[in-house]
Amino acid sequence: MAASTAAGKQRIPKVAKVKNKAPAEVQITAEQLLREAKERELELLPPPPQQKITDEEELNDYKLRKRKTFEDNIRKNRTVISNWIKYAQWEESLKEIQRARSIYERALDVDYRNITLWLKYAEMEMKNRQVNHARNIWDRAITTLPRVNQFWYKYTYMEEMLGNVPGARQVFERWMEWQPEEQAWHSYINFELRYKEVERARTIYERFVLVHPDVKNWIKYARFEEKHAYFAHARKVYERAVEFFGDEHMDEHLYVAFARFEENQKEFERVRVIYKYALDRIPKHEAQELFKNYTIFEKKFGDRRGIEDIIVSKRRFQYEEEVKANPHNYDAWFDYLRLVESDAEAETVREVYERAIANVPPIPEKRHWKRYIYLWINYALYEELEAKDPERTRQVYRATLELIPHKKFTFAKMWLYYAQFEIRQKNLPFARRALGTAIGKCPKNKLFKGYIELELQLREFDRCRKLYEKFLEFGPENCTSWIKFAELETILGDIDRARAIYELAISQPRLDMPEVLWKSYIDFEIEQEETERTRNLYRQLLQRTQHVKVWISFAQFELSSGKEESITKCRQIYEEANKTMRNCEEKEERLMLLESWRSFEDEFGTVSDKERVDKLMPEKVKKRRKVQADDGSDAGWEEYYDYIFPEDAANQPNLKLLAMAKLWKKQQQEKEAAEQDPDKDIDESES
Repeated sequence: MAASTAAGKQRIPKVAKVKNKAPAEVQITAEQLLREAKERELELLPPPPQQKITDEEELNDYKLRKRKTFEDNIRKNRTVISNWIKYAQWEESLKEIQRARSIYERALDVDYRNITLWLKYAEMEMKNRQVNHARNIWDRAITTLPRVNQFWYKYTYMEEMLGNVPGARQVFERWMEWQPEEQAWHSYINFELRYKEVERARTIYERFVLVHPDVKNWIKYARFEEKHAYFAHARKVYERAVEFFGDEHMDEHLYVAFARFEENQKEFERVRVIYKYALDRIPKHEAQELFKNYTIFEKKFGDRRGIEDIIVSKRRFQYEEEVKANPHNYDAWFDYLRLVESDAEAETVREVYERAIANVPPIPEKRHWKRYIYLWINYALYEELEAKDPERTRQVYRATLELIPHKKFTFAKMWLYYAQFEIRQKNLPFARRALGTAIGKCPKNKLFKGYIELELQLREFDRCRKLYEKFLEFGPENCTSWIKFAELETILGDIDRARAIYELAISQPRLDMPEVLWKSYIDFEIEQEETERTRNLYRQLLQRTQHVKVWISFAQFELSSGKEESITKCRQIYEEANKTMRNCEEKEERLMLLESWRSFEDEFGTVSDKERVDKLMPEKVKKRRKVQADDGSDAGWEEYYDYIFPEDAANQPNLKLLAMAKLWKKQQQEKEAAEQDPDKDIDESES
């Protein structure tokens, strides 16, 4: 027993080992813990039991507790106006109107600029039929915040509902002194018209067009006079408006309205004079509506042949001649359609469009169809935007897609325009069906990109994945698609899928921009802070290419890793690169590497390190070489700069030894030749 007790005393409890005792980067305060506990409602209290009040004493006790709760909430944060409003509404529900008033007044002392507070206060008084109190509140509100239109609207509405028309008019007059927005003036005018006070309404209009002197307001004033059969007054208003705006600020809408008024009065000569006066002074590009209405007027009441000769006929006949001479002159059709769209009716425009699209290019080659296809695009846009006929627009798009010979070529823009149209019509299945058909019939990069962009906007990420897979089956050499696919998976937080996509991409036998793909993959691993993976990637890339930029990027990556041995590793990379590139034919790349190394040593190296790199720098030498023309003939000499590296110069003795060996071999050959032909030497000596 004693032995077991001794063993128990010797047993020491295990303590968890703390590896890193340094303070955390993000410190958590007690205030933050409490706030998070409040937000997450970690301390959930059970609801209080239901209580039935049976006598007055219990009711008073309930009121006391409730008021104490409200007062505590207000005391905690006086600026939360919702607490004040709840408090006042509770008192109002108990018919304690005086207490509710007191609460609202205290709240207004805290924040008198709160619009909701004034509205709730006034609504309480109106609900309890305290009219004078409500008037007092509205008066204070519009005096304190005169630019809040809601107060004025509700004040005038209350007075009108009470039958106090003079009081409402007085409020409106006070409001108009502040020169409010246009709708306020219209409310005042409509108020007077409800009580048949036309003369008063006219007076208000006179003030209104001076405070807001827009063309539309002058037109409304004139139409008001016309509506009440004061035609002379209406004409005078139009004339005053023309004089008011003068020649500097002429607006076609004013003259169109003036002409229509005179047309209603059967004053056709006046109408003609107004149109001609305006067309002579307003620039043509700003008078399209005026021009259109003048044409319609002349067609209704004038000589049609005359108006066509003056305005349209010359250009229309010119275009007719051009398209008859060459029906495939699509530029002439575009100009003709632009003319008829500006002033003709929808049926006429459709007729010209149908004539234009009937001229299909005779040769099924895409270069001949490029201009023609825009006739269909403009036709579809006209039906959608001008004629507002979605069904005809759909028919135009479908007819176009049936006409194009997709087996030979296609137009991705037509499929995309059609899909976008169906989306505007909220027919998403039709859009998807069209794009799916397009990809099945004639897959193109632009079609895949447009379809993927559509599904991205709809947040259909699974569909995007499937589309990317089909896209990459169609074009595995497209580096941009691989990168976009990987970026999508990165955004969705699936890092492993993104890494797998990059691995699959770099393993493709043929890529259009491999350097961009590798850079994207390396940047991805750097963002994930996968230092070892990034280092392995650089090693894989260097097995495929020994480009100097890859070496420099690798060195800079090692330098930026932020570890203690980063400078040493960076220097090792530069040394390895220099050894590898000794046999490189591109001496400029080797020089670029040494310059980058020298800049690194200037910043981080010692004096001996700098001297070591300086000794490796090459000498710049000017040389000459023969130049050959394209046909192989001699084209002379050209000068160029060459770089002689000290490391290469160290191998010069070997070159000299080789030259001496060649000279010795030549001498031996000459000696052997002399021994084989001795008679020749004798003859030469005798002579």
